[in-house]
Order: sequence, then structure tokens, then C-alpha cells
Amino acid sequence: MIDPVLLREHPDVIKRSQEARGDSVEVVDEALQADKERRAAISAFEELRAEQNVFGKKVAAAPKEEKKELVAQAQSLAGRVKEAQAAANDAEKRFDEVLRRIGNPIIDGVPSGGEDDYVLVKTVGEKPTFDFEPRDHLELGELLGAIDMARGAKVSGARFTYLRGIGARLELAIMNMALDKALAAGFIPMITPTLVKPEIMQGTGFLGAHADEIYYLPADDLYLTGTSEVALAGYHSDEILDVTEPLRYAGWSTCYRREAGSAGKDTRGIIRVHQFNKLEMFVYTLPEEAEAEHARLLQYQEEMLQALGLSYRVIDTAAGDLGSSAARKYDVEAWVPTQDAYRELTSTSNCTTFQARRLDIRYRTESGKTTPVATLNGTLATTRWIVAILETHQQEDGSVIVPEALRPYLGGLEVLEPIAR
Repeated sequence: MIDPVLLREHPDVIKRSQEARGDSVEVVDEALQADKERRAAISAFEELRAEQNVFGKKVAAAPKEEKKELVAQAQSLAGRVKEAQAAANDAEKRFDEVLRRIGNPIIDGVPSGGEDDYVLVKTVGEKPTFDFEPRDHLELGELLGAIDMARGAKVSGARFTYLRGIGARLELAIMNMALDKALAAGFIPMITPTLVKPEIMQGTGFLGAHADEIYYLPADDLYLTGTSEVALAGYHSDEILDVTEPLRYAGWSTCYRREAGSAGKDTRGIIRVHQFNKLEMFVYTLPEEAEAEHARLLQYQEEMLQALGLSYRVIDTAAGDLGSSAARKYDVEAWVPTQDAYRELTSTSNCTTFQARRLDIRYRTESGKTTPVATLNGTLATTRWIVAILETHQQEDGSVIVPEALRPYLGGLEVLEPIAR
């Protein structure tokens, strides 16, 4: 959630952020009123409790003949204290509920608007050209014996697939290359749970507008995660951390997304599927270091795409296309030749203190007080990368040249050869 002090002292900042996101501005005034009522209720409760404490001492010191009447008064006062405490709790709950409807205040410079209002940061690499009609990734995957969508659908339904043979090896190679990259940068590797409690999913900000994208198991009251970011954020929930140096984790997990809001989109191939693998970077750091850390995460992602020989662009995502927890997000989109378009392969988000406030993750300042840390995330490899690699490096006969940086992870293999014609 957002900082209550920021809300109280600079509501216009929050309102501008909400407006840029295309979200309710009125909810800010609602939160201010709820905060006012909360503080009034807490003050009333504390005054009564102080009165109760003073009265308790009076009862204890009173002569025996006066105690009966004073005890009756004390019981009446105790009832009022209990009612005031309940009112304060209700006001606190109401304030919390309203506050959770406000997105993380965007960082200065984030463009306003929706999905198409991004700002282009840079374009890197030449788009591949061919003197033949290029095949799309699914056709190439079928020629290579790497992708089997038909049997995926037979077994599990639409948008499920089998990666087989060189397809399975290719995914593992990409993931291991990314893991080595993360290790070299000081990340701790993690294999994370893919089922999490509601409070962890809620704490990371995933149960808002896109909650319908998440698989839920009602019998167990658990959610399947669409990214290891969720489990990595929950890893240090309710803890006080030492972030003198950032805590960096690289979480490898299977991910699940219902893709409920994408009916009819990218139904061919493995661009948008319900199950995939991903290596996710996650960082806990000091709030003042968050923007510099964000730049580092983006750099690691770019270095991966460059090593794989992919043409790509970086965009500064518009506020209306951010999740509620991100204050800024960069998308890195690779060129997909058969779609004549850039498609998102990875992104990195600066969530400032938003998730840490919700999950009660703090560090201790020099004064001894505790305050929320900042959290950031960014994908370093995922199944979707296979799409851009196959299409970019294809040859006329359906074979695919393996990027040199990836060859050590495939036993030195230089070319993926078709097994079916």
C-alpha cells in the first residue's frame, strides 16, 4: 500500500498518479476521510484507556466502603473502552481497505496513458532479413520436433504445449545461461513454491484488476503463481532485514496464468500459454537505491538479449499499463520477423516500498526505527524467448543457427536440424 504520510501531506501527488494511471482520483479523498476517521477513533480509544488506567488506580486506593460503587463505574468505563477499541479497529480496517485500492505512486517521468502511450527508450540491433519466406516459430518448432501444441491441447486443453527433444533442451539452455548470468551478478538461486497463501498474493498486489488471470484452488485456499516474484516477495514477509547491501534472488519456477483477458490473442504457438518456466530476478534494497538497482536489472536483461543475437527495443511503460505495485516498468521487446512487430520478452519493475508495506518487510535506520524496504523484479529468461530465437536465427531449410553464447549449454551444438519435412 502507499505511505499514509505521503497521502496525508501530499494528496495531490497521489491524485496525479491515479489520473495518469486512468484510475479513480476520488478514492484519494475517500482515503483521506477514512484516515481522518481512523485517527479520531484511535484518539478516542486512547483517551478512554488512559482514563480507565487512572480510574483503576483510584479504585485500588479507595476505602473498602467506596469500592463497590467505584467498581460498578469501572465496569461501565471498561464497556466504553471496549466499544471504542472496536470502533478504532473498524476504522483501521476501513482505512486499510480504501488504501489498498490506490496504486503505487508513479515515479516522475513515467508517461501517462494506456498500453499504446509508452515512450521508446532505445532500439538495439538490426532486424533480421531473409531472402526466403521465413517460417513462424511454431512451424519451425514442429520441423525441429521441438514443439507439440496438438498433444498439449489433447492432454490439457488450449494454450498448453509440450516442449520435446531439442525444444526441451533449448528452454533449459536459455534458463541455465540466465542462471549463470544471475550468479555472476551476485544473485542467490532459488527454487520457489508455486502455490502461495492469499495474504502473500494480496501483499504483492496481484489480486487487483487482474485477479481473474490467476488460478485459485478453493479447497486449499491457495493460489498458483504466475511468477516467482510472488514467492520471492513473501520470502521475507514480516521480517526486519539488513539491506546495507541489496538482497538479490533469482527464482526459477513454473508459472501459471489463466490469460482470461486475452481471448483470441496469440492463440498460435507459445507466445501466450497457460504454463511456462521463468527465471525471475528479485531484489530487496534501500529505497534511495531502488532506481539505480532498476537500471542494473534492465542492463542484465539487455545483455542476455544481445548475447542471443536478438534485435530489441526498450520502452518506458505508460502508467495505465502498469500493475498496481509498479511505480515504473521497462518492457524489453524482441523483434519477431513473421509478425513484423516487437513482442515483449521481458520486463523489469521498480515497486518502491509498495509491496514491502503490505508484507511488512522493513530495515532498521540509523535512528533505530524501522521503515519499509524497496523491492524490484525483472525476468531474465522465460519460455517465450524460444519464439524470437527460432525466428531470428532460422535458415531456408528450416534449420536454426544456435547463438554462440548458447552453444555451451547445448553441448556445443551449432545448428538445430529439422527432423520432419
